[in-house]
Amino acid sequence: MYVCVSFYSEFMHLPRKRFTDFAAVRQEISDETDRETGRTKAISSVPIHLSIYSPNVVNLALIDLPGLTKGQAESIVEDIENMVRGFIEKPNCIIMAISPANQDLATSDAIKISCEVDPKGERTFGVLTKIDLMDQGTNAVDILEGRYRLQFPWIGVVNRSQADINKSVDMIAARRREREYFANSPE
Repeated sequence: MYVCVSFYSEFMHLPRKRFTDFAAVRQEISDETDRETGRTKAISSVPIHLSIYSPNVVNLALIDLPGLTKGQAESIVEDIENMVRGFIEKPNCIIMAISPANQDLATSDAIKISCEVDPKGERTFGVLTKIDLMDQGTNAVDILEGRYRLQFPWIGVVNRSQADINKSVDMIAARRREREYFANSPE
């Protein structure tokens, strides 16, 4: 029997091993992170290289950096900021400044640092997460319509919650719920 798989993934640290299940990819990322950091959940500057092969994706390199944090040891905060700056200061880097919609954008470290390295917003996309978790009576319309001006439009997303992940809600169901949320949102 011949089975045609339209996509597969490979990790640089596991040459010639193909992954066709994204749950297995997610687990391998977690396992490799643990191997690199010794299960301390510390920050490592050693990248995990994952290649995804599919006729449905463009040829693009994405770098998933740790989020800018507060409330951690000062050395961790500095390490993360230095790592982020090391990538986003490159002029060919497209920045995705991701901020939760249920927090004030004026205090967003992602927006602050992206404005420092890209003051005209020519390389920055703003992404608002947690739109569904905003306080009742508030919305993100002013932001999505350009209150914080970037060259590109802001993108609003509704991600899976931790409860969804724990219940193994798949990405197809999550995307369907996101579409329904935006279709039924009063704004």
